[in-house]
Amino acid sequence: MAVHGFWDFVGSYWWLIFPLSGIVGGWVKGAQKWDERRRRDKIELYRLKHADKLATAEAEEALTSEIDRTIADHEETDRRWLEYELDAVKTLEYPVITDMREQVTVDFHRARRRADGLRPEDREELRDRRRLDRYRDAVREYQLTFDIAEREAKRRRASDFTPEERRALDRAKKLLALADDAGASRAERQSAYRRATKELEGILVLPDAATEAIEQRIAGVLGRSPDDDQRA
Repeated sequence: MAVHGFWDFVGSYWWLIFPLSGIVGGWVKGAQKWDERRRRDKIELYRLKHADKLATAEAEEALTSEIDRTIADHEETDRRWLEYELDAVKTLEYPVITDMREQVTVDFHRARRRADGLRPEDREELRDRRRLDRYRDAVREYQLTFDIAEREAKRRRASDFTPEERRALDRAKKLLALADDAGASRAERQSAYRRATKELEGILVLPDAATEAIEQRIAGVLGRSPDDDQRA
């Protein structure tokens, strides 16, 4: 009977559903807004109560990020420099970048040594603000001076050499590429490397690092002769 009475009521007053649904909907939205305000108030109250701790945590996070970024900038500049220092062919294309008679090259090497000297073995030492500032400024100087040297090297390329010297450099580049080609025979690589070094005599001295790198890659070749290859 009670169930029938309820449905009789609904049937008689169905038109109340629409205004009541609006009232209920408004109450739900109001409750949601109140709950959101209460949540924001709690967050703000927490921030006020723990402002010092939060500020310290944020400062530590910012400091860590600055240390990471500075070290990454240092390592990236090292990587760019070593692309020239370890690549004999690239050195011949842009000789200014390794020529210590050039002031731009001297400047970036001086800045590189200073940045290296200010980088501690333990990165935690950079949490000292003054120490980090000195290191960061040194890294920026290293980046700047290397950028200048690289631009100058790319601008001039081998223009400072005579036409005959440029032809010798081109021949040396091709010969070094052959010496570094693992697909070539031992005799070919050995001969190419020796001819390349002869082409460069009196013109340009490759960086020790570049020479060591290419000799390591063709280790076991330089000491062999064509007769050794034939016997092998």
